[in-house]
Amino acid sequence: MAGDHPLPAVLLAALALLWIVLAIEPVDRETWVLENTLLVLFVGALVASYRRFRFSDAAYGAMFVFLCLHVIGGHYTYSLVPYDAWAERLTGTTINEVFGWQRNHYDRLLHFLFGALLAAPARDLLVRVAGVRPEYGYALAVVLLMAASSLYELIEWGAALVFGGDLGMHYLGTQGDEWDGQRDMALAALGAAIAMTWAAALARLRANRRRTA
Repeated sequence: MAGDHPLPAVLLAALALLWIVLAIEPVDRETWVLENTLLVLFVGALVASYRRFRFSDAAYGAMFVFLCLHVIGGHYTYSLVPYDAWAERLTGTTINEVFGWQRNHYDRLLHFLFGALLAAPARDLLVRVAGVRPEYGYALAVVLLMAASSLYELIEWGAALVFGGDLGMHYLGTQGDEWDGQRDMALAALGAAIAMTWAAALARLRANRRRTA
């Protein structure tokens, strides 16, 4: 992923470095393996298809941010990411205290960002590979990410059934919430809808400016 388009190569190297560092003594090695299986497959697919299909630099940047946050979640397991401890050291108070939360919400953040950050790459695929009309790509990108989020929840459920015990519960990360899967899917849909609404509004604004120039 180098040559005339260096940014993806730089981002890949930075992601690989972070991944290697956080692969050292994760909180739960078995959960780490499960969390990183899809990541390795996803990044492998991006590398393998790079010469045939290249996303925009902005899309690669969005995917990089999401994957870095996912690597952090895999290191600690999502329900144990110590963001409250980090916030307390920096500000003297915790995020959960500020918002009155009772659970670790790192997983909720990542599901929202799954939609918000991957919506633009999804639209790229729909428009440039599937031949979807650009104006329809905004709505269909939301639908595609809703489907992907649902598929991920099914994979989590299947893994929990297969492995069971503490490993299954750590991978699911429900933290006692019986509606965890539904909330996660709703947040992914919300993130994608916000991102695509914003992108569509900017595209319309640019088009209006060109017409009046």
